[in-house]
This record gives sequence, C-alpha cells and structure tokens, in this order.
Amino acid sequence: MPFPRTSGVLLHPTSLPNRLGVGDLGSDAYGFIDFLHECHQRIWQVLPLGPTGHGNSPYMSYSSMAGNPLLISLEQLCVDGQLTEDDIAIPDITTTVVDYDAATHAKMPLLAKAADNFQAYASDEQRQRFEQFCRDREFWLDGYALFMALKQAHGGKAWTQWDTAIARREPNAIALWTEKLSTEVFHQKYWQYEFHRQWSMLRRYANERGISILGDMPFYVAHDSADVWEFPDRFCLDPDSGEPALMAGVPPDYFSATGQLWGNPIYDWEHIKALGFKWWIYRFESLLEFVDIIRIDHFRGFQAYWQVPGGETTAMNGYWVEAPGEELFDQLKQELGFLPIIAEDLGVITPDVEALRDRYEFPGMRILQFAFGAESDNPYLPFNYNQNCLVYTGTHDNDTTVGWFENIDDHTKQSVVDYMGQLGPNGIHWDMTRLALSSTANQAIIPLQDLMGLGTSDRMNTPGLGDGNWTWRYHPADITDDLKNNLKHLTQIYGRA
Repeated sequence: MPFPRTSGVLLHPTSLPNRLGVGDLGSDAYGFIDFLHECHQRIWQVLPLGPTGHGNSPYMSYSSMAGNPLLISLEQLCVDGQLTEDDIAIPDITTTVVDYDAATHAKMPLLAKAADNFQAYASDEQRQRFEQFCRDREFWLDGYALFMALKQAHGGKAWTQWDTAIARREPNAIALWTEKLSTEVFHQKYWQYEFHRQWSMLRRYANERGISILGDMPFYVAHDSADVWEFPDRFCLDPDSGEPALMAGVPPDYFSATGQLWGNPIYDWEHIKALGFKWWIYRFESLLEFVDIIRIDHFRGFQAYWQVPGGETTAMNGYWVEAPGEELFDQLKQELGFLPIIAEDLGVITPDVEALRDRYEFPGMRILQFAFGAESDNPYLPFNYNQNCLVYTGTHDNDTTVGWFENIDDHTKQSVVDYMGQLGPNGIHWDMTRLALSSTANQAIIPLQDLMGLGTSDRMNTPGLGDGNWTWRYHPADITDDLKNNLKHLTQIYGRA
C-alpha cells in the first residue's frame, strides 16, 4: 500500500547537539521533533540504531536487534532516580563534531553506575518491567548481553579470537562465562532496557505530533556481531576458523573495476528457510519496536546477491545467487500483516528486483543528485517518477547538495540550470529542496545539512573512506527562523503538510 504524501528530514541521533560529545535521546531530541512539527514535517529518518564498533559506522553494528547504549540520556536517568545531578556534573566535551572516544570515556562509567543503582534500589514495579522486557526479548537479548560482556573481557577482540570453547559456544563454557561475567551481563541487559524505554518515550512523543520514524535495516550483519556468534548456523562460515566461507559484496561496475568486497558473511538461506525464517522475523519485529517505517538497505539482495569465496581480496571472482525474497516477504506478511517497507533500489537494478519490489508495493528511492547530465529517460529525473517512491536531494552516503553542485562538471551544472529554468536567490540547496518537495513522489526526505546549505566538509559519510565518517553534528542556533519559514512554506505549497 503506497504511503501518503509527506516530507521529512534525515538526521541520525548522534548528530543532535549535546554537551557530552555525542547526541542522545534527551531534551535536544525532543527539541528536534518540535522543529519538525513546527515545519509540518511528518517523517524523521534515522540511520541504524545499533551499538557500533571500530569506525563508528551504524552499518557495522555488534547486533541487528539491540540499541546503542551511547545514545542513552544521562539527564533522563537523573529524572528516573538512577543517577543524581552530582553524578552527571562532569566537564563538557566541547567539540563541534562527534567525539565518540571522549563520549564513551565520559558516559559508560556513569551508565554502569546507573545499572548498579537499578540492581540495588529499583522498586518492585521497576524490576517487574525489566524482567518482562528481558523475557519478551529472550531470543536475542541473552546472547547479545553475554557477547558484549565477553568482548569486553577479551579486550575488544573479534569472537573468532576468543578462547576456542566460548567462541564455539560450548555449553560448559557458556555456563562458566555467564557466571563469571554476571555483573557485566546485567549491565548490558539494563542498558538495552533503558535504551528501549527512552526511545519508546521519544517515538511516542513524535507519533503524537503526527511524525513517523523512518529507520534503516542493513541487509547484511557484521561478522563480529552477536548475531553471527549466537546463530552461526544461519551464516556461511568456515567450520574450523569461524571466518566467512562466503563473503558479501557487489560486482565490478563503472565505479570500481574490482567491485566492492564488504566481507560480511553470506546467509545460509536454505537453513534459514527450513527454520521458517525465524531469525528474520525476529529482526523485523525488533526494528518495528523502534520505528514506524523500515528502509531496507541493499534491497536487491532479497532477489539475488553477489557471493564471493572466502579468502578473495576483491569482489571480481564472485557470482550471483538467487535469494528466497518472495517466500520471506510472504511469511513476514503472514506474521506481521502490513509491511511498512521502503526498498533501497539504487544502482543497477534488474527487472526481477523491480518485480519483487512491486509485488508488495514497496516504494523505491530516487536521488536528485543522480538526475542530471544524462539522457531524458534517467529514472532520477522528477518527470519520470511514479508516485509510489521516496525522493531525496541526497542520502547519508552522498555529498551535501552544496558540495555536490560545487564539484560537478560544467555540463552537469548546466543541465541542472536548464531543468529548473533558473536558480533561485536562496542557494542551490533550496532549489533542490523545492524540486524534491514539488515532485510527484509520495515521500520526500531532505538531509538537515541540505536545509542548512552546508558544504562537503559537513557530509555524514564518504563511502570507501575508513576514518572520519559519522561525526557531523549541528548546533541549535543552526536551525534559524529563515530555515524554518522556508521549509514550512515549501511543505505547504506542495501539499505535504
């Protein structure tokens, strides 16, 4: 079922203002929702919310079902009595970008203290709610909590480098380590409980103001994750080393002569299907506890995926393998009913992928930065859209609109001007925002950086760049009255309010 005509803003919670170096679920998150509501926006898009590892990429999480404890608001913990104002009276981390290391160093000891206080002093009602939370999520929570405690005990090493017995999840080793790390396991469970509680309050606040949360589901999961360690039979792993026997990626194309080798383990779809797609169903259910709409990254992998043998150093020697996407979505529809899914269908998409998307009426994606400089049949040009799609000026992987326009060649730049007739006085970012909002696409999403007219140095991610990504954040003063008025005006005149 197509979605109604709406618009919204892309902003990951880590980019929210905060005095402790990283955005969280506290007052600034509520202030951002107030901004969206004031400007008649109906969607807040976030990136994956899971706990991140090296590089801080939300697309390489330690769990596909957990939340990131670093997003927990210390102020909210004070309101609930788990910490005191004196506890959180620590020096501000004064950086203009996210400082993950400093934020972790400042926040995690206080989160541990909050967990210890909860364990010692929680009321009977609080304990009952916590225990019910743990029972309801037993499928993944027990394994995740032990995995994270084990990772800490092993100095952050990947699970394949742990003691062999626990890496292979031998029952005696599980029992021994669960007892040995009982305090750390409790901390992990409490942090998931608190993340879920704080996020649920924030989501309810948004929903009450007519704003839906659009969240991201990466197609693959990280090899060094609780998912792979706890459910190794769902993945194609080497039985001796535990390393991926088959790896994910995409084939060589115009942009890369050797393709992209991501290194994530390929799913053992036959075994997953034999188990009734249980892991996938839990994964969708878990994400729908956090969001109202799911954007599936690399949707084409549900029709066919590029499979590369383990040990390869490029993606060149991979091959396509069909996936049981239709059977999975039929099962999901039977279990969950309506599937509020958006398909990331960028790149070279075959008719089979389009057929899978259209069978379930999932909206596809259109990116305005991809629209210009080619032929008139370019699917990203607005006059080629069908209504059941989601248009962006750019995504988290793109340059900002201002940076993109400054760096494109003269031919492409002229095609932008020709298409629009002329450029307006407020900058290319507002011209592109107007183009997105005026299009026939049912949904339009604008990254906050584009509304602010920021340049390349403020982009969220540069694919292929290992360091320096995911650190952009804004200051409350950056959301000016002019920005609000422009966004509100365009949203109203193009029928998205």
